[in-house]
Amino acid sequence: MTLLETTQHRLEKAHIPMDLLEKWNTLVTNLGGISSAVVAFSGGVDSSFLAYTAHLVMGDRITAVTIQSVVDPAGQMDQASTFAQEHHIPHVILSHNPLENPHFYKNPVDRCYYCKKDLLGIIWEYALANGFKAVLEGQNVDDGKEYRPGRKAVLETGTLSPLAQYGLTKADIRLLAKTLHLPVWTQPSSPCLATRFPYGTPITSKALKQVDAAETYLHNWGFREVRVRILGNNASIEVPQEQIMELMVMRLAVVEALKDIGFRTITVDLQGYRSGSLNEGIIQ
Repeated sequence: MTLLETTQHRLEKAHIPMDLLEKWNTLVTNLGGISSAVVAFSGGVDSSFLAYTAHLVMGDRITAVTIQSVVDPAGQMDQASTFAQEHHIPHVILSHNPLENPHFYKNPVDRCYYCKKDLLGIIWEYALANGFKAVLEGQNVDDGKEYRPGRKAVLETGTLSPLAQYGLTKADIRLLAKTLHLPVWTQPSSPCLATRFPYGTPITSKALKQVDAAETYLHNWGFREVRVRILGNNASIEVPQEQIMELMVMRLAVVEALKDIGFRTITVDLQGYRSGSLNEGIIQ
């Protein structure tokens, strides 16, 4: 029995919902029809699941490519490398500095478009130079409901989004990853650090390091889902609503630590953690 057949049997025995099993089968069937591909692999839940599934189906006809840059949260590169090694997925790491693109540095509302266009351009260049016929990325169905200017770059570059194309939601992907014993299934969402800056605020290397250090400090205290939004010299902290009081108990330590990092004032967003809170009010 092949590894793919063993995996299929495991999913069927797990009694996952029939509609989800059908989505999985459709995904596997269509990935099998691609001659070779590069997977844009950040190490997050979606791209890890896609890289795992594509490798399960296509074997060494795929390579996962990770772009290392100054906007990566701490530990993300290690997570990607570890996942690829554990699952024997061919993995290449390339470097890119998005701050060299003025469209990114100036941080307009469509910043994500310019960033995605650059990243996919680098990945496509690698793919074509090495004989790969397609590039896959991990967008899912739910991403289409959010403000995501990067989708335009996906379409313009001819990059494929099989998870979204075959109807997989964020919840679907986490359930499949859990059933397949992929450790990323519980991993919190961790978008690039540029998402911590209000549009129109220039993104600098110094400020990125401050945000990353502040979030790492809070992660080390057990806050798994954290955003430190940078508003000038102010750090606005978002944690889940049920953890706000826990954060307030350690208020003095947090203030001291974040001031040492370089922030002048530290506030807590009483609405709690919201993915993409700086996109609120933007019309797609």
